Amino acid sequence: MPRPRVDAAGAQVDPVTRGMRPMPERWTEMARSRTVFSLSLVLAIALVALVVGVVGGRATSSGSAGGGGGSGGAASGQKIDVIIRANDSAFWLTMLAGGEKAGQDFGIQIGKFGPTSETNIDEQVQLVENSVSRGVKGIVISPGSNTALNSSIDAARKAGIKVIVADNKVTTPVDGFIGTNNVTAGEMAGRRMCDLLTEKGKTSGKVFIESSVAGIQVLLDRDTGFRSGLAEKCPNVNATLESYNNNDIGTAASQVNDAISANPDLVGVFADNNSSGVGAATAIQDNNAADRLPVVAFDSDPKENAALAAGTIDALIVQNPFFFGYQGVIEAAMATQGGIPPASIDPGAVIADKDNMNDPDVKALLEPPTAQAGG
Repeated sequence: MPRPRVDAAGAQVDPVTRGMRPMPERWTEMARSRTVFSLSLVLAIALVALVVGVVGGRATSSGSAGGGGGSGGAASGQKIDVIIRANDSAFWLTMLAGGEKAGQDFGIQIGKFGPTSETNIDEQVQLVENSVSRGVKGIVISPGSNTALNSSIDAARKAGIKVIVADNKVTTPVDGFIGTNNVTAGEMAGRRMCDLLTEKGKTSGKVFIESSVAGIQVLLDRDTGFRSGLAEKCPNVNATLESYNNNDIGTAASQVNDAISANPDLVGVFADNNSSGVGAATAIQDNNAADRLPVVAFDSDPKENAALAAGTIDALIVQNPFFFGYQGVIEAAMATQGGIPPASIDPGAVIADKDNMNDPDVKALLEPPTAQAGG
């Protein structure tokens, strides 16, 4: 099968779930990304799933909040838990909504769980152990650490549970991974920052990186990509200043305020997740700096979207956590029936700004549904 591509103008590619009718069209928009990814693998999983009957039959979007309302095939009635990284983030609650919708569409019983915050790794480990005790057939998880959940994931797989990981990879074997190539997405952010600085006539100075948690691979990848993308056409802009806020918006705002005060040659701010983005926008507003300090941030939530509309954030690198949850459940269900999910799927990322944020495809990503945790 030829490898489909997205052209430089951002031409749309086929939806990730072509042939899998129940997934709402607007939630496949991230598959029409402006970055290239291996769509052939995604099409392959859709075809295999239909062949083995995992998602056979016309499913329905009705059903209970916990899933199980569809008329799926062999995997119908299976229990799959979706474990997100934090219940205090709209981004992760959107991943729950994706898993919930897949459960409704294909008759799968979905448990929805998550720790209180992203720093509660021990709580997430306990949630995996709870899933094993309940005897679920599959787990879809966005791990808060690359290594801390290895033992619990190993135990789950030893018990015959299929494990699909989303967003942040672990260093132990799993049955599949779904997540954005964060180096590539970070490069997109760096290039956009360079464009914004060039528009303001800035060819040198410092960009401050506001990050949430030290040592998390997805954030390291974003920051590395950002520096690389920035350096392509803005080589004299320094992006070595960086602080970590432990996913606390108030701390992020204080750190950006300090960076503005301490660095008269500061020319921009990059925030590598939604909490960091909201904190950065708050500091920009407090300092009346929107006209002179561009901000590029990752992800989206209502506060980030409001900042984008107000101009205290100039661009958002938007992922599709709904897809993480939806496709994760499909892959886990497929694996329970002997199917082999692709090792890795990258749904890509989209740049949202004030000019395109109300376009239907972009707005669908900025304002996705959410779901609450609960068994």
